[in-house]
Amino acid sequence: MSTIFSQIIAGEIPADIVYEDEQCLAFRDVNPQAPVHILVIPRKEIAMAADIQAEDEALVGHLFTAANQVAKQEGLSDYRLVVNNGAGAGQSVFHLHLHILGGRSLQWPPG
Repeated sequence: MSTIFSQIIAGEIPADIVYEDEQCLAFRDVNPQAPVHILVIPRKEIAMAADIQAEDEALVGHLFTAANQVAKQEGLSDYRLVVNNGAGAGQSVFHLHLHILGGRSLQWPPG
């Protein structure tokens, strides 16, 4: 599987990276839907949430911990975390990712 996110992880495509560690990285979305819109992706290639396996449990937990750390780093106390699963749900890059959205009041339902 080779996606734009895999290319960002490999350093082949530049990104505005705001956080990285051995398991994941976070970067600003190039098409932001809120004043703060950051994507948190695992270095391991997992196409979508439905493909998460039992052995990925610690990694997925780490993604949420990293997202919380990034939100705090960005000065967000209120924010939304979104995971889209499949094209019908709005997933356009098939590499698991969390969206951190904040910096304005967010409405419900979202779409």
